[in-house]
Amino acid sequence: MRTRSRRLAVGAVAMALLLTACGGSGGGDGTGGLAGIEEQQRGVNDINPVAREQVRDGGDLRWPLDAIPDNFNINHVDGNLLDNRDIVEALMPGAFVREADGSVSLDEDYFTSIELTSATPQVVTYTINPAATWGDGTPLTWRDLQAQWQALNGTNPAYLPADTAGYDSVASVERGVDDKQAVVTFASPYAEWRAMYEHIYPAATNADPEAFNRGWLTSIGTTAGPFRAETVDTTAQTITLVRNERWWGEPAKLSRIIYRVVERGALADALANNEIDYYRIGSDVNLSARARGIPGVVVRQAVEPLFNHITFNGGPGAILSDPALRRAIVQGMDRQAIASALVGQIVPSIAPLNQFIFVQGSENYVDHAQGVAYDPAAANAALDALGWVSPGEGQVRARNGQPLNVRYVATAGNPISERIVAITSQQLRAIGVGVEVIPAASPDLFDQYVTPGNFDMIGFAYSGSPFPITDSREVFVSGSESNVSRINTPEIDALFAQASAELDDVKRIELCQRIDQALWEQMPLVPLYQATGAVAVRGTLVNFGAKGFADLDYTEIGFTG
Repeated sequence: MRTRSRRLAVGAVAMALLLTACGGSGGGDGTGGLAGIEEQQRGVNDINPVAREQVRDGGDLRWPLDAIPDNFNINHVDGNLLDNRDIVEALMPGAFVREADGSVSLDEDYFTSIELTSATPQVVTYTINPAATWGDGTPLTWRDLQAQWQALNGTNPAYLPADTAGYDSVASVERGVDDKQAVVTFASPYAEWRAMYEHIYPAATNADPEAFNRGWLTSIGTTAGPFRAETVDTTAQTITLVRNERWWGEPAKLSRIIYRVVERGALADALANNEIDYYRIGSDVNLSARARGIPGVVVRQAVEPLFNHITFNGGPGAILSDPALRRAIVQGMDRQAIASALVGQIVPSIAPLNQFIFVQGSENYVDHAQGVAYDPAAANAALDALGWVSPGEGQVRARNGQPLNVRYVATAGNPISERIVAITSQQLRAIGVGVEVIPAASPDLFDQYVTPGNFDMIGFAYSGSPFPITDSREVFVSGSESNVSRINTPEIDALFAQASAELDDVKRIELCQRIDQALWEQMPLVPLYQATGAVAVRGTLVNFGAKGFADLDYTEIGFTG
């Protein structure tokens, strides 16, 4: 399934909320089954770590994508995709780096310090690395941070940000002791402040709505990372990055990273034929089995904060606008059967994900899904009570002459998406819900279906981060471009506002649990199961693989031998 980040914009970090229990585990020896989430060590990824001096200088990493990103501005609502993150991380500045244990650390390539310098009012001072320079020779300064705040704070409707979290709590961004220091003063407290400025774009991009929305649609603009963009070839469906000659940090070991669109069904052949160097196994049992039979390839695994789900369209006039109807439909879905069918052969102990805020493995994970547990009899009774009458077994229910038919959009050519849709559709038809499956090409999924709300049900994956409130807020609150379900309530908005501003760890977690319970009442989406984190990787590729909760260090990735 195509993946979108719930880590939509940025907020801040409260250490008690970091999902440290979801770090992951090694064990990528290419044999046997993969461990279940509860069996894995915490705070470990599986990237074949090798000391820098032992990594060969040069070489091309050939990295498969589902599709060319719709927008290379990852802070834009259409750029908020996992594929885009894989590209942007090699190119753009950021404040903090995610670690395998779920914590974050200062990215010293870009900042010498980022400190909370006042609690009342909340002030964070960013001191920028003196060497940090954009690819056109312009220094990275406080003005870049100021322009990004102004673009992402939600005050100008001409901008279409993926998220406003954190930025909408800021009163000002001002020059500090010099141009290399930014002083960020908050109008209201924001607990997860370390989530802000994850990907920083040039002031020229953020200072103009047209540049922000459309300036990075088909090309990559000015960057400041260990790599720079050489070509974006939409015909060949490739993106080529090369070493950035202006880079001030440790030089990249790789000469190039070549991203190439490869259909899911062709991934194993592409790896076997030496056309790519890795692929995500995800939920695909066939890709797992094929990987184990390819010479020189190993399977690596580390649990990651990624999960498949189905989003409902509950906007005005939509057939699923009633939360009671959505809950009845979920009661007719056997999510355990879906999880077992998709990844049971990879992770035998797989269980459905029963939280919206915390993923499995977090010490704060609590199952609040009991009220919509699989129960076809209860689902049928609830539908009867709502007036959706069944004319007979196996027939579509109707109310006031309107049949209970839903348009379920599936990613065409994606075997995982297609199988989830097939199983779910069969389950729903058993309780009298008619399902029309709409195939969507992967490049069209978001701009033609998700974003405009052209669906009743749609599946993709969400990826999280160490910042659970910031991750989740824009998916569920009113007025957000990223709330693609169109489902929100004043209660949920208020709870997110409280949690975002609550600096007490215990109280904040309690608020998160209340949010989760409210979301199970509203059912804007239904979580299915958490990703296995399994990948197939060429054995000579080092400092790369199953990254779990961590960011990759693009300067360290390379080959041995």
